[in-house]
Amino acid sequence: MSADSARISRKSDFTRTLSKGVRVSARDLTLNVAPVGADWPDSTELRPDVALCGGPWLGLIVSKKVGNAVVRHRTARRLRHAFAAVAAEALPRETFVVIRAYPGIVERSSTDLEAELRSALRHRKVVAAVGRAAADTTEGPGARA
Repeated sequence: MSADSARISRKSDFTRTLSKGVRVSARDLTLNVAPVGADWPDSTELRPDVALCGGPWLGLIVSKKVGNAVVRHRTARRLRHAFAAVAAEALPRETFVVIRAYPGIVERSSTDLEAELRSALRHRKVVAAVGRAAADTTEGPGARA
């Protein structure tokens, strides 16, 4: 996952991931995972399936409750690093993920963050959602039975 290319930056992508994705809560973070389906492009139809160009796509929500700007940016960097370490083994490229960090995350070590993310990404709801999306992709209109 490269630095800028696999980040969620559009409000519409954040909104869709938060509203349509599967939510899994862990100790110090909440994950929203939304596999990209055939209906993913925005309502203007200007964007084809952007997740196919990179991904999995990551968006972060680190509020001021976590700490001052220095602490928030450090937390975001640590979360991006932990996500990059575990995402390739747990998620297909066609996936949008939003991580919401809670204040307790500041005290966690990087290995704890990776373990927490890995555990959340292996949650049955996430596995089911990603599996359904993969089945929809392979069983689409052009697929043969």
